Amino acid sequence: MFNKVVLVGNLTRDIELRYIQSGTAVGSTGIAVNRKFSVNGEKRDETCFIDITFFGRQAEVANQYLNKG
Repeated sequence: MFNKVVLVGNLTRDIELRYIQSGTAVGSTGIAVNRKFSVNGEKRDETCFIDITFFGRQAEVANQYLNKG
């Protein structure tokens, strides 16, 4: 079984790329996702911060193409 998640937001920091002893690339970053909703007619904004870790080739590609902002 395969699960897929799509997260849309802004990067909160540039990707920190490092390599572990086996030579596998590991990239870490975070995103901020904004959500607008209303409670009893009052409009509110909520921001959720999510930490993300990439592994292997995906980490290298993400580091090459993604920047904070």
